Amino acid sequence: MRTMTAVAAAASAAPTPAPTPPALPAFGPRLATGLVGVLLASLTAGLNEHVTEVALMDVRGALSIGHDEGTWPTALYEGTNVAAMAFAPWCSVTFSLRRFTIGAVLVFAFLGFLCPFAPDVGTLYGLRTLQGLAGGSLPPMLMTVALRYLPANIKIYGLAGYALTATFGPSLGTPLAALWTDYVGWPMVFWQVVPLCLISVIAIGWGLPQDPLRLERFKTFNWIGLLTGFPAIVMLVIALEQGDRLDWLNSQLICALLGGGGMLLLLFLVNEWSHPLPFFKLQMLARRNFSHSLITLAGVLVVFLGVIVIPSEYLAEVRGYRPLETAPLALIVALPQLVALPLTAAILNIERVDCRWVLAIGLAMVATSCALASFVTAEWVRENFYLLQMLQIMGQPMAVIPLLMLATTGLPPVEGPWASAMFNTTKGFAAALGTGIVEGVGTIREHYHSEMLVDRLGTLGQPDGREAGALTELAERIHTQAIVLTSSDLYLMMAAIGFGLILLIPILPTRIYPPRPAAPAKP
Repeated sequence: MRTMTAVAAAASAAPTPAPTPPALPAFGPRLATGLVGVLLASLTAGLNEHVTEVALMDVRGALSIGHDEGTWPTALYEGTNVAAMAFAPWCSVTFSLRRFTIGAVLVFAFLGFLCPFAPDVGTLYGLRTLQGLAGGSLPPMLMTVALRYLPANIKIYGLAGYALTATFGPSLGTPLAALWTDYVGWPMVFWQVVPLCLISVIAIGWGLPQDPLRLERFKTFNWIGLLTGFPAIVMLVIALEQGDRLDWLNSQLICALLGGGGMLLLLFLVNEWSHPLPFFKLQMLARRNFSHSLITLAGVLVVFLGVIVIPSEYLAEVRGYRPLETAPLALIVALPQLVALPLTAAILNIERVDCRWVLAIGLAMVATSCALASFVTAEWVRENFYLLQMLQIMGQPMAVIPLLMLATTGLPPVEGPWASAMFNTTKGFAAALGTGIVEGVGTIREHYHSEMLVDRLGTLGQPDGREAGALTELAERIHTQAIVLTSSDLYLMMAAIGFGLILLIPILPTRIYPPRPAAPAKP
C-alpha cells in the first residue's frame, strides 16, 4: 500500500510534458473560412483607428468637451494599438491562436458598443485605450495564420490579403465614418465594428483548428521586456500623435514622453537581444531582406498616410470640403485594391519575375504621383487629384507585397511569431510617425510661407478705414496660399522619401523566388 502511494505521489510530482501541437490540417473550404474571418477582423480594426477624428465635432457636442480633450481618444487608442502588436504573437502561441483571436475580437466589439454610452470624457478615454489594446492584437494574427496555414504555392495571396490592412483599411475608414456621421448618427461610427466582428468570430470559430494551451511558457515569461517595451511604445506613439498640438519640445509633457519612452525603448532592445524567449528576435535583423523590408515598410507607410492626409487637409482648408466630400479621393484608391492586390500577387507568383523590380516600379509610381501633386494650386478641386490617385492604385500594392515576400520567404515556422511582432509593430509605429511628420513639417512650412508672404506684401501699405474689408480678404488669401505652398512642400517630401527608398533596392535585398511546395523525398 505504501509503495503504491509513493508511486502515485511521484507520478503527481513529475512535470507534465508540454503538449505537442497537432499536425497542420489540409487546406480546404473550412480553413479558408477561418482565414477570411481573421482578415475581416483585422480590416475591422483598421476601420476603427481614426473614427473619433472624423466624428470629433459630434462627440465633443455629446460629451461637452473641448477640442484639445477631444484629440486624446485617438492618441490613447493609437498608443495601446501599436504596443499590443508587439506582444500579441506571444499570447497567440501561449493561449492558442483561435482562442486568443476570438477573445480579442469579442472584447474589441464589446468596447466599441460601449463607447457611445460613455457618461464623461474620462470613461471614453478608458474605453478607447482598452479597445486599442484589443484592436492592435488582430493584425499580427492575420500574418501568423497566413504564414502558418496557407500552402506554399498560394501563400503570396495570403500576404496580399494582409496587405489590405495597409492599403485598403486606412483609406476606407474615413469615408465610412463620414457617411455614418452625416446620415445615420455619430454612435454608428463606433457601432460599425460590431456586426463585422460577430461575423468574423463565427468564421474563426468554425474554420481555424484549436491548438492546446501552453501555459508553461509563463515560467520563462519576459517580464522585463513587457515592463519596458509596452510603456515605451505607448509613450512614443502618444508623443507623435500629440506633438504638433502641444508644440513639440516646447511642451514638458512631450519632452517627458519622448525622453522616457526613448530610454525605456533602449532598455527593451538591450533586454530582447539576450533574453532566451524575447518578444523581438533582433538577431533576425542580420538578414538583409528582413531588415530592408522593415526600413522600406516604415517609409512606404509614411508616404501612404501623406497621400491620404495632404489632399484632405488641402480641400478642407482651401475649398471648405466636409469629410464626406473628400471621401471619393480615398475610395478611388481603396476599392480597386480588391483587384489590384490579387493581380499583383499573381504577377509576383511567377518565378521569372524579380520582386525587387516590382518593388522599384511600385515605389516609382507612388513617388511620381506625389511629385506631380506638388504642382497643386489654389484653383485645384477634388477632380484634379483623381488622375494622381490612379497611380496609387497599382503603386501601393506593388510597393507592399514585395516587402512581405522579402520578409517572410524562407522564414522557419518557429520564427513566424517574432517576424509578425516586429513587422506589425513597425507598421503601426510608422503610421504614428507619419502623422507626426506630416503635422509637424506642415505647421513649420505653413508658418514659414505665411511670414514670407506677409513680408512681400508689406510694401503695399495698410489700407485706410474705407478698405478695412480688404484686410480680411488679404489675410484669407495669404492663408490660402500658405496652405497651397505647404501642401506642395509635403508632396515633395513624400516624393523624396519614395525615390530615396528606391536607392536601397540595389544595396540591401537579395533575389528571392516565390514560395513553392517542398519536393517529395526520393525513395
